[in-house]
Amino acid sequence: MKRYLSWWLGMLMAALACHAAAQDYPARPVRMIVGFAPGGGNDILARLMAEQLQRRLGQPFIVENRPGASGAIAIGAVKRAPADGYTLLVGPSSGMTVNPALYRELDYDPVADFAPISLVGDIPMILVVKKDSPARSVGDLAALAGKNGKPLFAGAGANSFQLATAVFSSRTAIPAEVVNYKGNSAVVAALLSNEIDFALVDAAAVLPQLRSGHLRALAVTGARRFTLLPDVPTVTESGVQGFAMSFWSSLYAPAGTPDAVVATLQSAISAALREPGVARRLLELGIEPVGSSSQALAETMAREIPLYKQAAKAANLSLSP
Repeated sequence: MKRYLSWWLGMLMAALACHAAAQDYPARPVRMIVGFAPGGGNDILARLMAEQLQRRLGQPFIVENRPGASGAIAIGAVKRAPADGYTLLVGPSSGMTVNPALYRELDYDPVADFAPISLVGDIPMILVVKKDSPARSVGDLAALAGKNGKPLFAGAGANSFQLATAVFSSRTAIPAEVVNYKGNSAVVAALLSNEIDFALVDAAAVLPQLRSGHLRALAVTGARRFTLLPDVPTVTESGVQGFAMSFWSSLYAPAGTPDAVVATLQSAISAALREPGVARRLLELGIEPVGSSSQALAETMAREIPLYKQAAKAANLSLSP
């Protein structure tokens, strides 16, 4: 009986200490780890959020870049960090939902190893064609493929875009042969030089060419229209029911982080993204500001991981660890 009482009191004291620590959070600087080199969209987003979190929560939020292995190095580092809210992951969809579909072995489980905090920004893909293409809608693109009787050539940069193109081709019944390029800039150049028929490209890479009229946008792949392209319909609006697919960047803590800490961070992120200046800066990067609940982020991952795994299997896409 004494042994049980001692164990129970110990557990109670530990719970109270954890609660007190969560109530005082943050009491010291917080690291935000990014899996890419400085200067990219994910890094700029992280630094913008770090500035906002520091202003709201009163402690320094320090961005630390750990590039490599498609973001897996950074993800693994946060997985192994103490679950106290002082090491956070700025996690892109490429690392959290695409990598599990493409890599046979990963040293992390994006669901079991992390506590989702908030979906920070949504990065829609734009379905684009060359300016003189006869296709002016998703339906036109499908008809063009049927008329020619052969697959259209589609450009893709990173592995995630290759997988996205495979999903799009399958869901729209547009036969496509994917041509891989080194990044979105090379894909845009291929479109301009008539090497390929269409491509899914992130907004930041293609907005200048759309504004100049050198390329034409047929649709956006997200669940709703992109703020900077209000006249461009979604793929769903174009007749492909239930299609919603985009990349995103989110904030995570290691699994087991106290709920009060997660709630504090989620609330601060949502408040920051409601500020017009913050939202405007993200849109300049081709990122639609979101600020979701933790549950919404968890549901997004639960929906996308099996979708990408199925698509990767159908397209015979698999990479070594």
